[in-house]
Amino acid sequence: MLPLLLSLLGGGLLCFAFPTFDVWVAAPLALTLWAWSWTGAPGRRGFLLGLAGGLVFFVPTLSWSGIYVGSLPWLALATLESLFLGLAGALYGWLSRRRGSVRPLAFALVWVVTEGLRGRAPYGGFPWVKLAFSQADSPFGRLVALGGAPFVGFVIALTAGLLALAVQRRLTPPAGRGGRAPEAPAARRFRMPSRTVWAPALAVLVLALAGFAVPLPTDGPTAQFLGVQGNVARPGLDFNSERRAVLDNHVVATLQAQQDVAAGRAPAPDLVVWPENASDIDPLRNADAKEEILETVQTLQRPLIVGGLLEEPVGFLSNVALLFEPGKGNTARYVKRHPVPFAEYIPDRSFWRRFSAEVDLVRRDFVPGTKPGVFTVTTTSGQQVRAGLAICFEVAYDDIMRDAVQAGANVLVVQTNNATFGYTAESPQQLAISRVRAMEFGRSVVHVSTVGQSALITPDGTAHQVTSLFTQAVVRGALPLRDATTLATRVGEAPEWLAAAALLVTLVLGLRGGRPVGRTEPAAPAPQRLRETVPQTPKEEDDDDPA
Repeated sequence: MLPLLLSLLGGGLLCFAFPTFDVWVAAPLALTLWAWSWTGAPGRRGFLLGLAGGLVFFVPTLSWSGIYVGSLPWLALATLESLFLGLAGALYGWLSRRRGSVRPLAFALVWVVTEGLRGRAPYGGFPWVKLAFSQADSPFGRLVALGGAPFVGFVIALTAGLLALAVQRRLTPPAGRGGRAPEAPAARRFRMPSRTVWAPALAVLVLALAGFAVPLPTDGPTAQFLGVQGNVARPGLDFNSERRAVLDNHVVATLQAQQDVAAGRAPAPDLVVWPENASDIDPLRNADAKEEILETVQTLQRPLIVGGLLEEPVGFLSNVALLFEPGKGNTARYVKRHPVPFAEYIPDRSFWRRFSAEVDLVRRDFVPGTKPGVFTVTTTSGQQVRAGLAICFEVAYDDIMRDAVQAGANVLVVQTNNATFGYTAESPQQLAISRVRAMEFGRSVVHVSTVGQSALITPDGTAHQVTSLFTQAVVRGALPLRDATTLATRVGEAPEWLAAAALLVTLVLGLRGGRPVGRTEPAAPAPQRLRETVPQTPKEEDDDDPA
């Protein structure tokens, strides 16, 4: 019963690490409870412990996914994500079964691998609430520049495992050693912690403070950016029922911002960014929409990135970012590479139709793009702006963001539409991911939403001019353009593959090891004479190995 209560408490505590609570220290403390409660649990019990803790975490944290579509999609998503924590509980419980003590390294490896699986499967995965995305304001978060989100998750899980080990050793009465009787309770009460306690505790302190040693430079030439949050008529699934009104909102807000430039109250932008779905009227096929956008660009006399929807290829749709330049029209496009399953397309439609006819509410599927998006424009001073594109949920996918930087982006642009999630934590959670991406790749981020939150983010992860939900607003200012690559950019997926290889070796060694503690077969009785002549000394169990 106690392991179950601790696992449930860990799941509840982890909720507080993410927006809108933002208590980052809750993450290592929650994993400490999981490392402790899952230790030594047999496979099935470990799975159930992880699943229970996962449900307590994912159900409230992802509640925004059902705000307008009902409970079924929300609970289905939360349960699916919880299954990966069930897998983590089963694997780690099995690995720690032999000694019955916390194994910090094994716990950290299991965490990285199962979180990586969750971000890849099924249908491309859903890495939305990775552990690293709760750490934008913590020392742990700065480590993202060294090895990406997986490395941050590894360090937090290792820290949690070490803390759990220290607590376990402190609370567990020491067995008699070398023939000595165990200490009396009164003696234990005043006994100073031994090396087996303070060594992992010291390691916890070192890991918790290591991030302060990671530099997050923000220098470099700058460019002026203007992000436009045009707002929609109403929150909800029918936010774009008046598609022309949404387009008009963004035009009006942009022209009002340009009036400040003309009056000398604000600097002229080098690049203007509209969010996802700013023009869900196909701006390449609808003459009115195209004319309105081109007139806006002509007034600005600066390039404009428009989030739009194209009715192509035939029978399908494309979620795109389009670059419009004065005197040239549409000069470049980026097609969203990771459409959202069951929202922008229905995978295995014929199979899922057997369970619900509502899959056909998505009448036309969005097609995925095939190439990273980088738009290049030149400022009035001759500086090149190479904007790496990500649309909505793509910001949570490591490879999509990394591909844009490796393709030459010196600034990142995240276009998103949060209107379908109302006044929930979804938008703040997404903004936190963009902040972590800024630190990971050493790039400024222009994060623009139709309804908020929008912000300009410097490469140290600081969000500036954060807007409110469902308001019309703009974010404007100078951001540094940087070409230097972080270690995380260079190593790519290597930390995850190393963790997977190390876990595989650990599992193989576990298969070749002996039986778990407490489940050994009784030995056959020794001959009477041998029992009388051979002294029996108590076996001392080595509990100093943290793995």
